[in-house]
Amino acid sequence: MSEDRNLLEVKGLKQYFDINMGFFRSKPLKAVDDVSFAIKKGETLGLVGESGCGKTTVGRTILHLYKPTAGEIWYDGKLLKSEQDIQEFRKKATMVFQDPYSSLNPRMTVSDIVGEPLDVHKLYSSKKEREERILELMSYVGLNSEHASRYAHEFSGGQRQRIGIARSLAVNPEFIVCDEPVSALDVSIQAQVINMFDDLQDRLGLTYLFIAHDLLVVRHISDRIAVMYLGKMVELADADTIYNRPLHPYSKSLLSSVPLPDPKTARANQRIVLHGDIPSPLNAPSGCPFRTRCPYAKEECAASMPEFKEVETGHFVACHFAEEIN
Repeated sequence: MSEDRNLLEVKGLKQYFDINMGFFRSKPLKAVDDVSFAIKKGETLGLVGESGCGKTTVGRTILHLYKPTAGEIWYDGKLLKSEQDIQEFRKKATMVFQDPYSSLNPRMTVSDIVGEPLDVHKLYSSKKEREERILELMSYVGLNSEHASRYAHEFSGGQRQRIGIARSLAVNPEFIVCDEPVSALDVSIQAQVINMFDDLQDRLGLTYLFIAHDLLVVRHISDRIAVMYLGKMVELADADTIYNRPLHPYSKSLLSSVPLPDPKTARANQRIVLHGDIPSPLNAPSGCPFRTRCPYAKEECAASMPEFKEVETGHFVACHFAEEIN
């Protein structure tokens, strides 16, 4: 269960990529634009939104796989500034990637894949210690010692993702960015992997940023949920609040599309269908990025970006008319 101190704080994070427009002109693609949030120790923050909204870029920028364009990342009360800070941080923070098929090297055995972070950070004193640690990591994720000498292509998708998770645990991390870790897996396997993340969190005291577009998966694992749209964060609250009383029009439409297992409630559930396409982040609309598809948009929405503010304790929303439409 989460403690009351923030392990990770992100303040005003921006990640722009320069896109070549031809004739020596370039234009910034605002993948992440002024995003702020905090994650408490032992907590899971779910980050949701449509494809292309910047969720994965947030995760990768936090780990400095991309150099942030602007903003601050604080870890355990310390601002990450120098190369040394980032190197230290990478021993405590790792990532589980989306695609278990492309994130594992086909020329390496499972033992080599899981042991690679141990080699990079020199986390063992003898060959025997290295082997024991690899087998321990494999046992955490439900793989046994016979699997160690096999290659990744000999495994199913769910088992490959387990190998990836074992690799991410090798440095004994405190914080893991889970980038859509179950979206490439069969639904029957998804539940097993999600439950494994839960068990590992309890056993090893982990903190997660869990990125996904499937809201049912996120609800199952998250303590709080943040919703992103076109590089901006539009809503943040604890999981039950987001599910039972979303305030932002975009969050409402996302939740209305979640399939419900009970036919009675499913029939009563009114789907909110959004019209129009997601604008390109290269030509984002002025003001609120959601206004071109929002049923409540007014002139004020085009004039200025609404402030991401706390409307109730722990419930943040970026909408000029959140109070009026709810």
